[in-house]
Amino acid sequence: MARILIVEDDDAVRHFTARALMHDGHTVSTAEDGDLGLELVEEEEGRFDLILSDIRMPAMDGIAMALAIAERFPHLPILLMTGYAEQREQASDVRSVIIDVLPKPFELADLRSFVDQALAERKAA
Repeated sequence: MARILIVEDDDAVRHFTARALMHDGHTVSTAEDGDLGLELVEEEEGRFDLILSDIRMPAMDGIAMALAIAERFPHLPILLMTGYAEQREQASDVRSVIIDVLPKPFELADLRSFVDQALAERKAA
């Protein structure tokens, strides 16, 4: 299974997402904001199969983090998530470094589908 980093400032969403992905057999690490997420990616030298990050967070947001990760680890797939339409539009500016944007709130089936698709695209690349 895959090694996934979840970067999400909302405790409930972070824990729900982590539990769901661990239940599917993935190894999951978590971070509460973009600064911590970027730090973890750097400490692990990009050894994740997928980054799943909220866009709107304190400190560094998900878009800034995605750009920083892509600069150093261009092979690393990044999937963003947000509940705000204007942030989905902002994410379209970074389509070259992200796979997609998962709209919040999401159902478990949506999460699994987006993650499976992102991991499949990584394997195909």
